[in-house]
Amino acid sequence: MRGLRTTAVLLGGGAAVLLSLLWMPALLPVASRLQLLPRALLSMASGSSPSQSSPASGSGYIPGSVSAAFVTCPNETVAKEIARAVVEKRLAACVNVIPQITSIYEWKGKIEEDSEVLMMIKTQSSLVPALTDFVRSVHPYEVAEVIALPVEQGNFPYLHWVHQVTKSVSD
Repeated sequence: MRGLRTTAVLLGGGAAVLLSLLWMPALLPVASRLQLLPRALLSMASGSSPSQSSPASGSGYIPGSVSAAFVTCPNETVAKEIARAVVEKRLAACVNVIPQITSIYEWKGKIEEDSEVLMMIKTQSSLVPALTDFVRSVHPYEVAEVIALPVEQGNFPYLHWVHQVTKSVSD
């Protein structure tokens, strides 16, 4: 514990908050510490304390109005075709194609292992149903994975850009 105090003093107040969140196992379970981590990092960047900072304060961003959707594909060709189509249809502002993932899953009573490509799709949350319908209509899998997670906070100019690029579809 002595080394932690010395490190915190050397790094300053914001870093002390961050380190205390990471190194207080007796006080909070790991999951609770990890939930506080983004707030601590944000407060370090802004110079305020975690309790004073609101992730979207002043930005006009509505938490959860942008989502990151994830879709797995059998190969890069299929992923790029779907990615290009969803961007052209303005169902997404951006798609990251992440090659060479390994998926292990149960299918029809057997454990399977496949090499796949992952797409991370940034879109408005209101467009997720249309995005899902489109992906299902063109995807080669019998059951296509389309899952979406709301974005609670992030770089406001980027989140605004996602809204602007996909705006004509949602209006």
